[in-house]
Amino acid sequence: MLKATQIIKHYGELQVLKGVDIDIHKGEIVSIIGASGAGKSTLLHILGTLDKADSGEIMLNGERVDKLSGKNLAAFRNKNIGFIFQFHHLLPEFTAVENVCIPGWIGGKNKSATEKRAKELLEKLGLSHRLNNKPGQLSGGEQQRVAVARALINNPSIIMADEPTGNLDSANANEMHQLFINLRNEFQQTFLIVTHNEELARMSDRILQMKDGRMV
Repeated sequence: MLKATQIIKHYGELQVLKGVDIDIHKGEIVSIIGASGAGKSTLLHILGTLDKADSGEIMLNGERVDKLSGKNLAAFRNKNIGFIFQFHHLLPEFTAVENVCIPGWIGGKNKSATEKRAKELLEKLGLSHRLNNKPGQLSGGEQQRVAVARALINNPSIIMADEPTGNLDSANANEMHQLFINLRNEFQQTFLIVTHNEELARMSDRILQMKDGRMV
């Protein structure tokens, strides 16, 4: 589903990625581990089209992603990629349902159909009693589950998660790990996860290790 070859990235004089190859199959949960500064998050942001590589090729669902730009790139990202970050980035003035709906509305989907799916996702994630609460009224674990629902709203081909449990206590982190497994089993959802959490990595189908800008 996702194939990247010889991804190279510099920031000024510093070469962060030194020719990285990666291949992800549909329905896989793949974790990338490595020390801070190894290039994990940079790679994830490039694969997720949030950043541009200096060189290399990225194919997602048969489309040459690194050749897209502007509105075409934004539309492709919105349709095909869901994101979960360490800090959930929910908009504080909107309710849980509204936060989940935003990628669907941006993608031009029907308003009421998007709201219906958002409510179904939140109910599936155990938040049926929190639909109309704003982020400030939710616990950290609840906020992150809202972020997971938001990542799922457009039925993305792949979810890319950057330290998704890094801001959670151990109990909520374990719940999040199991949630990823359940979503993969139920929907064949594909995940690419950058993590320092060894337990989450061990629950993945594959673990990739990065060191000094390379896969080792």
